Amino acid sequence: MKRGFSTELAYMLGIVSIALGVVLMEKADFGVSMVVASAYLLYRWLSPVWSFFTFGMAEYCLQAVLLIVMGAVIRKFRVSYLFSFVTAVIYGFVLDGFMLLGALLPADLLWQRVFYYLLGMVFCAAGVSAMFHTYISPEVYELFVKEVSVYFGLNINRFKTGYDCTSCLIGVLMSFLIFGLWHFEGVKWGTILCAMINGWIIGRFSAFYEKHWTFYDRFPWRKHFSN
Repeated sequence: MKRGFSTELAYMLGIVSIALGVVLMEKADFGVSMVVASAYLLYRWLSPVWSFFTFGMAEYCLQAVLLIVMGAVIRKFRVSYLFSFVTAVIYGFVLDGFMLLGALLPADLLWQRVFYYLLGMVFCAAGVSAMFHTYISPEVYELFVKEVSVYFGLNINRFKTGYDCTSCLIGVLMSFLIFGLWHFEGVKWGTILCAMINGWIIGRFSAFYEKHWTFYDRFPWRKHFSN
């Protein structure tokens, strides 16, 4: 028998889970998630010059650009899409908070780094899948995958994998441009591995969620996110 799970709670847990997963993967130093690689490289590039520029700020700045690109691709724009930017800002603050806590974690031993990497990848996938099960506008990353896949009639998990691989390639190019040829920062073997299997892991989490829970709206807010 399925249990009820509110879509609003899925939204909050999704944000926290993704932010925590990103920080754990950053701590492992095997390469961050390909989705956030561009923002991470921007952060690493600009923060030594502008001390106030955080990882979270880099995230919502780039997501604002991606939101504009999405509108151009699907040739429409809804007011509700702006809530995705609000989500990106909230996520940015949560991410910066976890970055402060992550700095306290020990990472001297290889097994610790491997543990952080694997746990981080799981948290990221679980969070993304949770965001797919809420009506509240997700981060622009997830919104882009959801809206573009629907617009072109594509399988969302397969499109997610393609999107991840493209993001990984962009991250590699940015690393070369910013830090020099063959000097990888942020984009490493862990990024490539995550790009190849992240879509599959998200699909497994979605199947698990839908097998055990029925998602329902606790509050009458859905109409405000459908315009």
